[in-house]
Amino acid sequence: MSIAHKNAKRSQRSEPRRTCIGLEAEFSLFVRDEQRKPEHIFRNPQAVVRQPTLPRSGRSRHLPSGGAIYFDTGVLEVATPIIEIESGCCVRATRSLWDQIAFLRGELDAWEARHDSALRLQGFSAHYNISVPPDRGLDEAGVKRVALLLTYILPVPIMLLAANRLSTGIGVRPRGDRLEVTLDFTPDPDLMVAAVSASVGIILGVLRWPSHSLDELAARGIPVIEGFRPRKHTSRKGWLARFDCFPRNPFASDPNEASWRTRDGEELSLRTMAQRIAGLFTEDIRAVSDADAFEHVFAVFDERARSLLDFPERPPRYDDVGRVIDWNRRSGRPLARSAYERVIHRILENRPLRIGDAVYRPERMQGWYEIVFRETKTGERRVFNLDDLVVHCRRP
Repeated sequence: MSIAHKNAKRSQRSEPRRTCIGLEAEFSLFVRDEQRKPEHIFRNPQAVVRQPTLPRSGRSRHLPSGGAIYFDTGVLEVATPIIEIESGCCVRATRSLWDQIAFLRGELDAWEARHDSALRLQGFSAHYNISVPPDRGLDEAGVKRVALLLTYILPVPIMLLAANRLSTGIGVRPRGDRLEVTLDFTPDPDLMVAAVSASVGIILGVLRWPSHSLDELAARGIPVIEGFRPRKHTSRKGWLARFDCFPRNPFASDPNEASWRTRDGEELSLRTMAQRIAGLFTEDIRAVSDADAFEHVFAVFDERARSLLDFPERPPRYDDVGRVIDWNRRSGRPLARSAYERVIHRILENRPLRIGDAVYRPERMQGWYEIVFRETKTGERRVFNLDDLVVHCRRP
């Protein structure tokens, strides 16, 4: 967590009381079909948005749509707020990410009109963040062991749900009290919901295992491609299942061809391996998704729904993200926002918060969990966290 604003009184708890997820998406920016760094075009994230935004830590800004926007090493990035892990949370998180993309696309449309210049977003990468439940009792070394173990489990099912023929790898990074899955951006909202649901369900299932030794792979019947060895992640700590970690490139192969020899001597297709792995975590996946998303996960593995790996080329939707969003293709996703989301949207409306005799107005976000307020009469700053605010915002 970030350090509190100077002279701001803190709430007593600085970590979420619930396990949470959060999603991020990175985009390359093209101006008149020439790739440009967003900081060279906009200078700072506030300049992208026409209306005032709430400051966050560093140079990022909180968007009126509930998430955040920032520039990161030459790409433009949007992120969701943290969302509590509960039934339907993966649908909520994915919907929130696409809300941020839709909002950003609207601001870029307005910029285009003002400057008579075409802007487009090319999908670059996505990150799925899952906090580690404190009751698992994992220290830093324990989280690293889980990340390595997951690098043997997640790649095959997640590449069927989220990758394309030009994808290069799927990684898992330990990030203190959370785990981060890194992969290509997926331009199809329904496939993204399925990928997030499978990722979160599998991770939470593995976290409940009493041991996180690599011996668990054979003991639990998880198929591993013979010759596969993950490499160190290309950014920060962690591990990466890159295309060259396999005997041949799985992203460029036929996902239905039973030509992959596993460590136990079987010859399986990527789809069969994905189905077997996800089948060990069906209840975990069901617990964090909805009926439609759960069905879509296994429809892809059963070949009743298409993977992007089924297409001979990367779909063109990657190259102009947000221009068209097919969110309603499978369902309308009429799911209520989580308690944390409702608080954040209330804060972004700049509505005053009354606590006792004091009235506070939000001043800035502090990380993902804390918000700095200013008391309207005294000018005193005070930091509240989302769990505090869930309680206060319920009061009349």
